[in-house]
Amino acid sequence: MSHISTRSLQKFIATQKSFSKTPPKLWPKLKNNNPLDDKGVPILKLTHPILYKLDTHNVSVKNFKQVQTQLTISGLFQHSLAFSRVVKKLCSLPNGVDYAVELFDHFEKPDAFICNTIIRCFVNLNDPLSGLDFYYEKMIGRFVWPNHYSFPIIVKVCAELGCVKEGEKVHGRIVKHGFEFDLFVRNAMIHMYFVCGRVRDAKKVFDMCCVLDVVSWNSMIDGYVKNGEVGLARWLFDEMPERDLFSWNSMISGYVGVGDMERAKELFDEMPCRDLVSWNCLIDGFARVGNVVAAIECFDRLAVRNVVSWNTVLALYVRVKKYGECLRLFDRMIAEGDVRPNEASVMSVLTACAHLTELDRGKWIHSYIKRDKNIKADVLLSTALLTMYSKCGAMELAKDVFDKMPDKNVVSWNSMIMGYGMHGDGEKALQMFMEMEKSGQMPNDATFVCLLSACTHAGMILEGWWYFDIMHRVYKIEPKIEHYGCMVDLLGRAGLLRDSEEVIKTMPMEAGPAFWGALLSACRSHSNVELGEVVAKRLIDLEPEDIGPYVLLSNIYAAEGRWDDVDKVRRSMVEKGFQKAAGSSVFQVADLGGESFQVKGSVHKRSMVYSMLSDMGTQIKMSRYSN
Repeated sequence: MSHISTRSLQKFIATQKSFSKTPPKLWPKLKNNNPLDDKGVPILKLTHPILYKLDTHNVSVKNFKQVQTQLTISGLFQHSLAFSRVVKKLCSLPNGVDYAVELFDHFEKPDAFICNTIIRCFVNLNDPLSGLDFYYEKMIGRFVWPNHYSFPIIVKVCAELGCVKEGEKVHGRIVKHGFEFDLFVRNAMIHMYFVCGRVRDAKKVFDMCCVLDVVSWNSMIDGYVKNGEVGLARWLFDEMPERDLFSWNSMISGYVGVGDMERAKELFDEMPCRDLVSWNCLIDGFARVGNVVAAIECFDRLAVRNVVSWNTVLALYVRVKKYGECLRLFDRMIAEGDVRPNEASVMSVLTACAHLTELDRGKWIHSYIKRDKNIKADVLLSTALLTMYSKCGAMELAKDVFDKMPDKNVVSWNSMIMGYGMHGDGEKALQMFMEMEKSGQMPNDATFVCLLSACTHAGMILEGWWYFDIMHRVYKIEPKIEHYGCMVDLLGRAGLLRDSEEVIKTMPMEAGPAFWGALLSACRSHSNVELGEVVAKRLIDLEPEDIGPYVLLSNIYAAEGRWDDVDKVRRSMVEKGFQKAAGSSVFQVADLGGESFQVKGSVHKRSMVYSMLSDMGTQIKMSRYSN
């Protein structure tokens, strides 16, 4: 008992000694006797120890309360300069703006600078809505008088939100506070009205003042261009008293946007000086109109290229289906090493690998993505990766990528269904669709194209009918021509020719040659002479210059031993001069959604295609007889 009492007495004495010591301070040199002005407010300078440490030392939101304590005990928390530096520091810290707003509520006399700092921070954090809320609730709510820096920030908030009604309210306050003739405010309003599509209002703001700078003119030109008024933009461009690079690039971009590359090239040649944006804009323009030669010429003339330059040409090669050139250009990009590929670069390359079924190259790209920490495998990139594996037949690798995706969109699911379907695994394709339904992902029309195509490849007639029915009945998706094409192909392959013909007749849109060609091929495969004659005549009426229907009809007659009819068809072909003239043939390929492909070339090439179809039909017929 006495031992416990002795220990307690020693603790008490130690505590009293601690209390007698001077309280610890964050900054020992800090003096509390600050000089006061005539109003009794401490005179403060940025060299004050607290402010100096605040600006020059690492301070986090977590340990900021130490600073807040020192400001409070020093009597400086309510000082305008001190608090403005506090807000500025907090807004520069991760997640610091919320704490700045919390402290704002405890500050007695906030000014426009403090409010501007917080609103600008919300804008920089891509949270303009919070900035607008702060403006209404805190700035207006506490009757803080704005300055000429306030309204450009608030107008920018309205522009980023695309909220013209709020912009008009702010415009009214601008007039009320007498800032409507301020150059910075006016330029911000011009931009805001153009972003919201209010071209006339932007023009009114532009016309109301005689003092304009190059930003005012550029805002008008850029606004006209982005709203499709290229003619008005050019008129202003010609009237400008002074132009800069932005003026020229905006005007070139306008002509590129409307596909007028002749005028874009004229302006480009007239430019007194050009930057990388100018060159990239011209390359992009030629790429948009499919002028590969001109785009590559501009690309090769560039002394210095950035990732946009490379990506524009890579995407162009993919767009014009020059997939080999895309891969060669990517090899060149890697070899030169001046620019590192980004997500857009590898997206184009993966698309090229998918179309060329370059599995090894695709695997190398996948490993490159894993090694490069700057490339983020988001939903789009992961989907491109699994699509490449699917088209190359590596479904296990595709499934592995799919399973590791934290987020999946409808395109991701469609790619997996497509991959299983195009490689003949209809069961897994349908199982994938059921998993898609369970996940809550809503299918789209492309999903059912993939499903129906999978059923076609696997010969799953009942399943095809079922999904064609629920597409409209359950998911309220109106069948498009691709869906009908899949059904015609599915039924035709199964020998249900009358059903296939009925589907064509009941289509709400006009059936083209591709549908009737697919049905005619089915008639050839299943030796249906009667229907084959009807379909062939229909196809000849639609495409009188196409040799395909004649060849298939001749083969149908030959298979039945009707040599007189074969001779009639061939004489008709001679009379139409098919042996001499080259033309085009339209046929149905039962791939992704039964797309129609048009093959233009010699009679030899078309005959080869139809001979392949005939051989396939003969093999099917022989296998049926052998059973």
